[in-house]
Amino acid sequence: MKWEGRRRSDNIEDRRGAGGPRMAMGGGLGLVVILVLVALLGGDPMALLEQMDGGSGGLPGIEQSGGPVDPAQDELAAFVGVVLADTEDVWHHLFQEMGDRYEEPKLVLFSGQVRSACGFASAASGPFYCPADRNVYIDLVFYKELKQRFGAPGDFAQAYVIAHEVGHHVQNLMGISEKVQSMRGRVSEAEYNQLSVRLELQADFFAGVWAHHAERMKGILESGDVEEALRAANAIGDDTLQRQSQGHVVPDSFTHGTSDQRMRWFLKGFQTGDLSQGDTFAAREL
Repeated sequence: MKWEGRRRSDNIEDRRGAGGPRMAMGGGLGLVVILVLVALLGGDPMALLEQMDGGSGGLPGIEQSGGPVDPAQDELAAFVGVVLADTEDVWHHLFQEMGDRYEEPKLVLFSGQVRSACGFASAASGPFYCPADRNVYIDLVFYKELKQRFGAPGDFAQAYVIAHEVGHHVQNLMGISEKVQSMRGRVSEAEYNQLSVRLELQADFFAGVWAHHAERMKGILESGDVEEALRAANAIGDDTLQRQSQGHVVPDSFTHGTSDQRMRWFLKGFQTGDLSQGDTFAAREL
């Protein structure tokens, strides 16, 4: 991905090294992998942590330390700032075409753990969007996991992660997220999980739409970039993660979509760039 020398977003809030917990040596990353899988499959990582720690609320494998930020992350933080700026430019353009105004989210960099308007979260939760404060949150250590544990290296795989979370922000601005959330408790768990899948697949579609227009506006893509994003989408499909973690799949428990679905909706967004084709809630076939 071509990103050096371009504008960085002013909407980056860097909370790294601000007293949050960091992973302790010795098994910590293994714990992160387990908890990321739990989060991606719709579980509660904090509940699992409490069970592992006897209900004390402590964080096993995590030490409370506000030590210095790893300088090796500086370039990655700069990259994140450029990608966020690209999402701002594209979504301002698309919202203007719709006769609306795009409100930019903030992206919070943190290390170890963070408090958001949606509650407490740790690095184990992976990147997430909080609709209550309209912030995207990411611990940059996730990108190491994406490469080493999930087999999805590359800067455009990293960009896809940010674009997906910004896609949730777009859904929030459009009122889509609120409509889905309002159905909680009004439908069965399996039915709500299906709504969650459709919400996630639409965020993948929006990530593809962003890539389409960012390429047209700025020529950001290099050979192999789209394949990097597809590998990332494939790696975090519900079916793939369930096979890896428990050896079998339970479709009714899916909350993010299968690997094939995630790749197809991202690719559809990338190939068309047309927001009108991304109504996953009306789609008969996902």
